[in-house]
Amino acid sequence: MEKIISLNSTEINLKWINQASLEDSKPILVFLHEALGSIIQWKNFPSELCNSFHHAGIVIERSGHGKSSALNQERDIHYLHYYADETMAVLREVLNPTQKYILIGHSDGGSIALILAARNTKNLQAIVTMAAHTFVEDQTLSGIFPAIEAFEAGKLDGLYKIHGAKTKTLFYAWSNTWLTPSFKTWDIRQEIQSFTIPVLAIQGKDDQYGTEEQVNSIVRNQASRIGKIIPSCGHHPHLEKSKEVMLAISNWMEEKTISKI
Repeated sequence: MEKIISLNSTEINLKWINQASLEDSKPILVFLHEALGSIIQWKNFPSELCNSFHHAGIVIERSGHGKSSALNQERDIHYLHYYADETMAVLREVLNPTQKYILIGHSDGGSIALILAARNTKNLQAIVTMAAHTFVEDQTLSGIFPAIEAFEAGKLDGLYKIHGAKTKTLFYAWSNTWLTPSFKTWDIRQEIQSFTIPVLAIQGKDDQYGTEEQVNSIVRNQASRIGKIIPSCGHHPHLEKSKEVMLAISNWMEEKTISKI
């Protein structure tokens, strides 16, 4: 069930999964999408994962995306931190104060999840990241140029069906921000070393936007964190290798007894 909520002057679109089974004692799974993502681009992955664990879930569509409000300001080097603030505001609005939750973030969504954990967010039990970024690599920037060429050649026009009139603004807000010279200094590696909740960091071996050092930087010297590299997989592990990703999450949750927290 999709629902629009208002945060001051911003409308945020949400999708609830198994809302009837929501209970404070069992963590809800919160899904945070990629840079050009939306609810629909997750496809069936959130529902399948929630159903496999009999958890409730919520998929958040950030401002500028899908059916949520358009972007209302220029992006800068701190835009992922601003989105972390927005995500936290959404969760405060829709969840009970005692509701436990697990963040499952893809790409930008994974980075946002890590930023939130570094703030010692109350009731956050664990994190799954897929293709998250913690710093800017040359490979990250190199992967953006083919996307720009494809967009300008009309090969990504399917995005207009999802984001509507916001599409062009959203696309260049992403690509231009990452290609701005000052953004090369963006780095959250030190910031995310401060928390101890469990993390499963997943990345495709052939991810065009990052090397394995992205995963290594998340899990290094952290006993509560596990990294998993999936062979023959690009930037969308949950779509390209859905069964492998779901099995990895399942095994990890059982090992950490996260689903019973």
